Amino acid sequence: MRKTFLRATARMAALMATITLAACGNGNFKVEGTITEAADSMLYLENLALDGPQKVDSTRLTADGNFAFSHEAPTDAPEFYRLRIGQQIVNFAVDSVATVSVKASYPTMASNYSIEGGKDNDLIRELAYKQIQLQSLAGKILRAPELSARAVGDSVLAVVADYKKDVMNNYIYKDPSKASSYFALFQGIAVGNSYMMVFDPRRDIDDVKPYSAVATSWDVYHPNSLRGENLHNIAIEAMKTKRIVMAEQEGLSVDASKVSVAEIIDIVLDDNKRVTRRLTDLKGKVVLLDFHVFAAEGSMERIIRLRELYSKYHDRGFEIYQVSLDEDEHFWKTQTAALPWISVRDDGSATQAYLYQARTLPLDYIISRDNQVVLGPQQIKDMEADIAKYL
Repeated sequence: MRKTFLRATARMAALMATITLAACGNGNFKVEGTITEAADSMLYLENLALDGPQKVDSTRLTADGNFAFSHEAPTDAPEFYRLRIGQQIVNFAVDSVATVSVKASYPTMASNYSIEGGKDNDLIRELAYKQIQLQSLAGKILRAPELSARAVGDSVLAVVADYKKDVMNNYIYKDPSKASSYFALFQGIAVGNSYMMVFDPRRDIDDVKPYSAVATSWDVYHPNSLRGENLHNIAIEAMKTKRIVMAEQEGLSVDASKVSVAEIIDIVLDDNKRVTRRLTDLKGKVVLLDFHVFAAEGSMERIIRLRELYSKYHDRGFEIYQVSLDEDEHFWKTQTAALPWISVRDDGSATQAYLYQARTLPLDYIISRDNQVVLGPQQIKDMEADIAKYL
């Protein structure tokens, strides 16, 4: 039944790239290469841990600039590292036992380097270059004598907004599961004496969406990873703060410990009766979020199985929110006319649906009564037992 979505609908190919992370395994990864014009300089290999950069190893470069480091490879999710000489930095990600090769010249190490050892590191390099250009543009605005302080602030925010739009559309939303998408979330620029995060849900609540997109993807491909959990925590705290501020603006006193938020990316689509249905409106129910193609082989057998589950557990608070990815709207309406659950169709315009990483279909998530994704496709082993456990 698991037909690739590319067979079911060609439009996904243009919107999502196939993940290319290599299988993780035990052992060490290597990072090696040459950095010229840096004789006698200390080169550091640092791990970009959640609590800040941590030194892993270092070496003093000789005249030829050759170096080689080896370190334990990650086993459950991509990990982030950087090579650093002074303030010149090369960022890269490692997802398995592999060799990463870097070539650069020290004076322009951060803005002009080559890297081999994973397609995703090319994207990280692109993002790093873009960040340098953004920093340069912000610096020009800060130094513009004709601008008032307010105009400077507004101009900086405007160029950051344009940068965010570019990065979200061309990197993060193209494939939230990539290490480069995670990397993009934590870029920033120096503004005067302070450091400004490009994506900051505490400042802009709309930034919760890219955080949630990457977090949900990491739930699927790197379940229970600390980085994925951290992304969820950032998004949740930002949403809580926003709700508290809104309540206080209305003159209400709110206990922060009692503020609940949805930990899912909302999907808003019309059902087969042209009624708009929001996934988050199902809070209080245990929901099977099901991505499905009715034109795919084996669809009828699977729908029969879902009917059995729905009939057995609906009275206990179970609901199905089924997203069809069929191209033929009339065919979809015909197939879903008699189904008792929520049936919506994504015609390619709903970005939210793509962020759930529907590369192979069918694809399922189990959502708890408090709007949290509790099981992703890789964690669902026995669908009925897993659903019953949360009812």
